[in-house]
Amino acid sequence: MRRTTSPFAGLAACLVLFLIAPVAAGTAPSSPAAQPEQAALPTIDIRDPLPAIATIDLTIPPDDLWQRVRHGFSMPNLDSELVLDWQAWYLSRPEYLKRIIERSRRYLYHIVEQLERRGMPTELALLPMVESAYNPMAYSPARASGIWQFIPSTGKNFNLEQNWWVDERRDIIASTSAALDYLQQIYEMHGDWHLALASYNWGEGAVARAIAKNQAKGAPTDYLSLTMPAETRNYVPKLQALKNIIAQPDLFKVNLEAIPNQPYFVTVDKPADMDLAVAAKLAEMSTEEFIALNPAYKRPVMPAKDKTSIILPVDKADIFRANLEEYDAPLVSWQAYTLRKGDRLDKVASRFGISLARLKQVNGISGRTRIGPGNTLLVPSRGNAATTDLTRVNVPAVQPEVKTVNRGKKAGKSVRAAKGSRPAKQVAAKASPRRAAARGTVRNPAAAKPKSKAVASKRPDSRS
Repeated sequence: MRRTTSPFAGLAACLVLFLIAPVAAGTAPSSPAAQPEQAALPTIDIRDPLPAIATIDLTIPPDDLWQRVRHGFSMPNLDSELVLDWQAWYLSRPEYLKRIIERSRRYLYHIVEQLERRGMPTELALLPMVESAYNPMAYSPARASGIWQFIPSTGKNFNLEQNWWVDERRDIIASTSAALDYLQQIYEMHGDWHLALASYNWGEGAVARAIAKNQAKGAPTDYLSLTMPAETRNYVPKLQALKNIIAQPDLFKVNLEAIPNQPYFVTVDKPADMDLAVAAKLAEMSTEEFIALNPAYKRPVMPAKDKTSIILPVDKADIFRANLEEYDAPLVSWQAYTLRKGDRLDKVASRFGISLARLKQVNGISGRTRIGPGNTLLVPSRGNAATTDLTRVNVPAVQPEVKTVNRGKKAGKSVRAAKGSRPAKQVAAKASPRRAAARGTVRNPAAAKPKSKAVASKRPDSRS
């Protein structure tokens, strides 16, 4: 009997072989029942966009000027026991520290702005705290003047006008420009900011000689390794101490009030000769505040020929212009008077309603000054109702001496720094002990370094 093969038989045989093959290879067919049950992955329903990562725009200037100063710190830190000593000195005198910081508010924005334009470290904005306690009227026995403490010859080297009417060493804008020019110059000479600061204090020639001595001995030539006067040895540590305090006031428990990161003052054209008192009145500000911004003027009247602009707080500029437009009284209440034969200063003072002491102060007359017939004095205008107030204007803490004058003879010479081809700061280095006492730095220049207890006993100088 012939067997008939179903057409599905071949397919069934193939299926059997397919199922048996894994067993022959040593594996078993997988089945849902044989596998362990796996947890289903959770699903996330994203309906809202994920929050964006917060970004910081470093191009936006901070609101607090102190933060801007910190951002610009770029000098290497000085690691020295003297830094700790001076840190303790400042921190033990919170009122003094507060006073110099408060004074800086008027000038700090302008100085920081100029430093940033030149690409210079903003630690230099703290240097007037060391030099003058930010007092524009500061005047040392070495005849250094202004917040940057220029001596006369250095001032002349950097085109700071010094005459009977004005002393631009005290001018905030002019002296800052000159000081930064000088600091740039000596930094390029040494390539090191600590050595540049030593040169600013001691003189670049003196620093160069100290470096040469160390090189000859094969010794290091960095700031801490040089042999230098006590004033200069303490100079950079004082700046570093102030930098540390400003950088982390909370750490030192110092209440450093914020300063708006915006200009404090602007310059305004002065159309003609004008009394300081009148200018202050037109700006509706005190004469003390006016002089703090315009300290270069040595007399109670501002000649238009010497300076064509004045400095006013930003919010007073428009007030000054508007009041000047409406002002119909004389702008000047002083006049020139030429001494005649037989004139005596006390009689002249009485004639013009001014005290003898004030007459001498206004005209820069010291005990060594000789005057006589033919000399011209500045005196109040007769009959001016404002004379009483005007005679109290612009009394500097120390009045620089003027040239002595004697009719018929060659004018006497005032005391001046030695002339020569060397930069004037080198000349000033010879007077370092006296400058130290005037600046309120190291009271005993012979001391190698201030001990913590000794430093804590010092008192701020008269410029504080």
